[in-house]
Amino acid sequence: MISPIITHISKSSHRTMSSTTTLHCLTIDNINPHVKAAKYAVRGELAVRAEEYRHRLSEQSSSDNTLPFDKVISANIGNPQQLDQKPITFFRQVVSLLEYPALLDNGEVLINQLGYKKDALERARWLLKECHSVGAYSQSHGVPGIRQSVAKFIEHRDGYPADPSLIYLSAGASSGVNTLLHIICASPQTGVLVPIPQYPLYTATLSVLNARCVPYYLDESAAWGTDIKSIKTALDQARSEGTDVRAIVVINPGNPTGASLSEEDVKGVIELAAKEKLVIMADEVYQTNVFGERKFHSFKKGLRDLQSQNDGTYDNVELCSLHSISKGMVGECGQRGGYFELVGFHPEVVAQIYKFVSITLCPPVVGQCLVELMVNPPSPGDESYSLYKEEWNGIFKGLYERATALHQAFQEMEGVECQDPQGSMYLFPTIRVSRKAIEQAKKEGRAPDEMYALRLLDATGVCVVPGQGFGQKEGSLHFRTTFLAPGTEWIGRIKTFHEKFMDEFRD
Repeated sequence: MISPIITHISKSSHRTMSSTTTLHCLTIDNINPHVKAAKYAVRGELAVRAEEYRHRLSEQSSSDNTLPFDKVISANIGNPQQLDQKPITFFRQVVSLLEYPALLDNGEVLINQLGYKKDALERARWLLKECHSVGAYSQSHGVPGIRQSVAKFIEHRDGYPADPSLIYLSAGASSGVNTLLHIICASPQTGVLVPIPQYPLYTATLSVLNARCVPYYLDESAAWGTDIKSIKTALDQARSEGTDVRAIVVINPGNPTGASLSEEDVKGVIELAAKEKLVIMADEVYQTNVFGERKFHSFKKGLRDLQSQNDGTYDNVELCSLHSISKGMVGECGQRGGYFELVGFHPEVVAQIYKFVSITLCPPVVGQCLVELMVNPPSPGDESYSLYKEEWNGIFKGLYERATALHQAFQEMEGVECQDPQGSMYLFPTIRVSRKAIEQAKKEGRAPDEMYALRLLDATGVCVVPGQGFGQKEGSLHFRTTFLAPGTEWIGRIKTFHEKFMDEFRD
């Protein structure tokens, strides 16, 4: 056991000796500068403070609580099951059998006493046949049978065939993004078009790779749609400044905006990519989270439609589409499963992608199996179907109801504007604050939306992410909030805080 005195000295040395003689090989001054430059606001200062509050609440009795709230609401991150979204029963039953196959020797007990259905046992046996054991490495790009299931899912969704050999299972979509950006970014002059606002995974990864983010702004006045003219302007300017722009990122449905792109938006991006020789990275992890009259339009279908209608114009478009078990009604973030599909890539490039993913051996096999369950869930006639459908619909209904309630609250708040909820798990309202609030933020050395979010957390326990963490037009202020937390009481906390904040800093 380390003594408190030694611990104290060690911490002191770490604080004071980074630029002088130190006992450590690594200091903050000599580690990779590109890692230090990277920013990831979703798990930044606000999230750290929220966890500190959560710890304090867990250590105190309700009578000893000195905080003005009794529960922390982590509305800063799309982490459904942390916020009490229940796992799909069929998925977890199958996973339990994969983790402990000996249970399959007691099928009657599972079915008659524990509520398992026969199709859950059959699926577990099939998956074990395909992967042998979830404790064994798989092929580097995933279990062949699971990749075949993904290919069938894509064909059913889009009406066009998919090649299982060009489907790569991954440790969530983030791993796929990391892989593709490593392949694309060949030098410090490499640039990637990234939507603003955007999920900071992209800018952070480009920073670590010492490559260039080329921002293009989404059109808030058009429900956060893409503006091809704006993209083209950003592209031309970057190239004129010596940036080798090679790819464009599109997040559909959007994060943080929640926007679901129209078919015309999708095809407009593909047309631009074909003309300008850009790789398309289509982040489609929220494809089942689409509300109201909106529909999800995949980039794979958009590309195949254009290819079928034209004589070779789009035949060489390179598209990487990504999906994940972390979002939607599945919500298995911690299991780390996803996939990406390659379309139009040169075979020699595909070989290098395979080599790159091989360096990390394989994605988690339980995550791979959950991908199979996501793309091939119980269907009508299966014993587990009725419960699966009930759970799926219940989760979807709850998300939409909370999104609607949160949107209505924003509509009633002074100086707040918010687009109708269209998809994903987020709303991204605009907030307008007074000059007095802006001046106070300057005194605190913070951006106004950052000050707002910190005060919201301190007063209510609700953790959101300031818009600056995703990028926003100069002079505008936003914050991103999920609508995953159960109930609506926490929404009332936001309204009460906002009213007091506006009164405190009224000009």
